[in-house]
Amino acid sequence: MSVMIGHDALEAGLGWPELIAQLRDWYRSDAVTAPDRQVLSIAQPDGSEASLLIMPAWVPGARIGVKVVSFFPANAAKGRPTINAGYLLFDGETGHMKAALDGDALTARRTAAASALAAGYLARRDAAHLLVVGTGQLSRAVAEAHCTTRSYDRVSIWGRSRDKAAAVAAELAQAGLPAEVAEDLEATCRAADVISTVTASTRPIIRGDWLKPGSHLDLIGAFKGDMRESDDRAIAQAQVFVDLRAGAMLAGDLSQPLDAGRIEPGHIRADLAELCQQRHPGRSDAAARTVFKSAGMALQDLAAADLAAGQAMSG
Repeated sequence: MSVMIGHDALEAGLGWPELIAQLRDWYRSDAVTAPDRQVLSIAQPDGSEASLLIMPAWVPGARIGVKVVSFFPANAAKGRPTINAGYLLFDGETGHMKAALDGDALTARRTAAASALAAGYLARRDAAHLLVVGTGQLSRAVAEAHCTTRSYDRVSIWGRSRDKAAAVAAELAQAGLPAEVAEDLEATCRAADVISTVTASTRPIIRGDWLKPGSHLDLIGAFKGDMRESDDRAIAQAQVFVDLRAGAMLAGDLSQPLDAGRIEPGHIRADLAELCQQRHPGRSDAAARTVFKSAGMALQDLAAADLAAGQAMSG
């Protein structure tokens, strides 16, 4: 018998420490098969373009999962979510469907957890100021996940809408985090130790010359070639790490400086599996600027869905 696991159940069931530990364990295993995701373009009647992402993964004989994600950037101007998703989890031995999960909550939780996991290897141990750029559904999750792995003195929230930034900061403050609105993006970037960007930007909003030595830049939002959140200098001057090379190199933050000859593929130091398996030490220079570019990967979804389904079925 399959179960439905909704938004609230995922929020409650996928605690940050447990989910981060689950991802670390799965990255240390070589059991997961995750084919390249498909990104299908869908022309809309109004002339805009939407995307449909299909992301499968499986552990042979154990579990199979697939996430389907719709990305409608034109929704932002109408006050609607730009990303919607659903996830199906199957028994890997019999093919029986075990669970259907809210893909939006699953994606937000696993993305934020992967970001925090990477920062554990790449951010300085004395990092005290976190800046989250963006006010969408990921902004609060990213702040919470990062604050689970490190005690920040300040958590700044910046968005194009100050009112939305204030709303996110208020929610985080109510949850006990030292959150505040960032009034000036450049000034806050120059002061921040860790910067996480969660936008759908198609133009750089973070400049390399704003990033101080020892800073860590966490690029989450842009996943297609025509999207980017950082400029060429931010990438070229940094030690760059990714969740998965194949997916991350298609995103504009890396594909555009690659195409322009500002960096080469070897500029990427390691992926998240290599960090978790200690095949790369991560940050080894306190003054280095580090970048983690994530584009999302199916291993993260399957790991999170497996954890959530296990809790739902045992509870």
